[in-house]
Amino acid sequence: MTHPARRAPRSDARHNRARIVRAARAAFAEDPAAPLHSIAKAAGVGQGTMYRHFPGRQALLLAVYQEEVDALTDTAAGLLAAHEPLEALRLWFEHLTAGRSGGPGASLAVEAVAGTGPTGPGPDRPPAVAALDLLLDAGKAARQVRPDAEAEEVLLLASCLWRADEGPAGLARRRRMLTVIIDGLRVGVGH
Repeated sequence: MTHPARRAPRSDARHNRARIVRAARAAFAEDPAAPLHSIAKAAGVGQGTMYRHFPGRQALLLAVYQEEVDALTDTAAGLLAAHEPLEALRLWFEHLTAGRSGGPGASLAVEAVAGTGPTGPGPDRPPAVAALDLLLDAGKAARQVRPDAEAEEVLLLASCLWRADEGPAGLARRRRMLTVIIDGLRVGVGH
């Protein structure tokens, strides 16, 4: 059985999607927990239109912060080429939290992905989770990272990094928390 080829979205559908993304970007900058119904209202669309384009918060966050998430995922291989796996992992998390002074950005989208639970291997795996898998797998192969470390769980644990306060005290706190996370991932800890 062959399936018909997918048609490109109609121009009004593309326009609605763009309006939703713009409204969501503005709403999330004000309040990262902005309700989806208020974003639909701000975009001038109904909730049905909103959910046709974005079935949930995760999909909307990923669309809003796609560029930031892409930049984050693209750094994983380069960090591994230049550093030992645990150092590459630490630097990747620093990169994730570095942009938070300009807004929640990629950290919100990555947290949404992490909050969905294990996604399983395959092409539908969110790119940020796949990037973290790459880092963790390299660490496991080098016997630097404990074998039971799973990307979604590590992301949930690391979500505390972007909740720390701003300013020098918050930066120092994030560095200490990241050290605790990295130390907890080392082989021999808890095993």
